[in-house]
Formats: sequence, C-alpha cells, structure tokens
Amino acid sequence: MIALITGASKGIGRAFATEFAKNGIDVILIARSQSLLDELAKKIRSKYSIKAYPIAIDLSIQSSAEDVYRSVNDLGLTVDFLVNNAGFGDHGYFADSNRQKQTEMINLNIITLTQLAHLFVQNMKEKCSGKILNVASTAAFQPGPSMSVYFATKSYVLSFSEAIAEELKPYNITVTALCPGPTESDFGKVSGFKLLLNPKKNKFPSSQEVAEFGYDKMMQGKLIAIHGFFNSIQATAVRFFPRNIIRKITHLKIK
Repeated sequence: MIALITGASKGIGRAFATEFAKNGIDVILIARSQSLLDELAKKIRSKYSIKAYPIAIDLSIQSSAEDVYRSVNDLGLTVDFLVNNAGFGDHGYFADSNRQKQTEMINLNIITLTQLAHLFVQNMKEKCSGKILNVASTAAFQPGPSMSVYFATKSYVLSFSEAIAEELKPYNITVTALCPGPTESDFGKVSGFKLLLNPKKNKFPSSQEVAEFGYDKMMQGKLIAIHGFFNSIQATAVRFFPRNIIRKITHLKIK
C-alpha cells in the first residue's frame, strides 16, 4: 500500500507522512524542498521500516500535477491513498494583494489538487478501491473578507470533494474533506494570519493532532471531517444566520 502526500515537508503534510508510515504504509512525499523531503524520508525509513520516495516539485505551477504523475509512474508505483494537503493562504484586502501570489494560490489550492485527483483516480477506478483526502478548512463554510481568495479556494475543495465522493461510490473509492480550524503550523507565517502568529496567546491544535484525526476519518470513509468540537458547531451555525452577518463576524475575526 502506498500513500502520496503533497505538502509533505512541513506542518500537517509532514504529520500525515508520519501517520501513514507508523501504520506500515509506504509514502511518496511531494513538496518543493528536496532537502527537507530527503531528511523526512530518511527519518521515517529508519524509524518505521517503510519505503519513502521524496519527489521535489513546485505544485503552484499548473503543469506540476502531470509531473508528479509521471514521476510516480517512472518509479513503477501505484497510489492507494492520495492526500491533497499542499496549500497556502494570504492575509490582506484583495485590492491591495499581489496578483501573482493569488494566482499561485489558486493554482495550488484548486488546479493542482483537481488535476492530481483526476490523474490518480483512474487507477483507483480500475482497481475498484482507493481513498482520497483533500485538505479543506473551516474557512470553506463562509466567505472570508481579508482572506477572500483563500476562503474561496477552500469552499471549492469542500464542494468538489462532496461531488466526486458521490460519483465514486460505485467504485469503492472514498473521498474525505478534512476541515481543520487554525492549526499550529507554518501557515500563519506564510499567510500573515495574525491569530497564528502568537502561539502563546492563541493555543491551537498541533499538526500531528489534525493529521491523526484526518487519517482516522479517511480510513473510516468519512466525507466531511471537521476537526474540533467548537469548529464543528461554528461550521454548522453559519447556515442559520444571514450571510451579511456571517461576513461581518468573519471579517472581525480575521482582520
């Protein structure tokens, strides 16, 4: 059995790699940094006696999904578990944002995720088995003023995951949309999300906690997996309030 994990060098992706490895599942590790991937691969090979294949590819480039698929085929490997974890956010008002950064975010959070799912699901359909986990967010449940593009990309991930889950049921393929809230990781540094920049003031779950939760829900075939009791309540509550109120509350929270 083999799991392919994107964004595997840090944060939740790195924790996912450890989670699969400790359960005896070989891993294909995808991220930009070859050195970080090599270090992780060496560590989990030694500790868990599994095979680990580090492949350095920048997934924010639109053609990158095909590069990943080609590299996996060249290794003669077949993916049983696909974890689309790679993604990043950006904080600030849309009109003042960097257009190139927003484009790369859409490429990574939406286009590459979609293309990887499409490429690797073909073999899963042939085998009539497989599992896909797409990392969405609690951001998927409402619009996010001051993080507008990021929230929109995660809404796409959630909706896309729900739709293909229904389509793939006849093939014994499950799809899980993992929706964590704020998590201790490098996300805050990259996005500039203030709540995550002060871990002493704001105590959030670790990447390992979120990965363990996501792994369990993926193996159970759970479709929407919201990490944390209060996150679940908030994600449900947004359906019962006017959208103009939700927008204002979200804006104040992440401003």
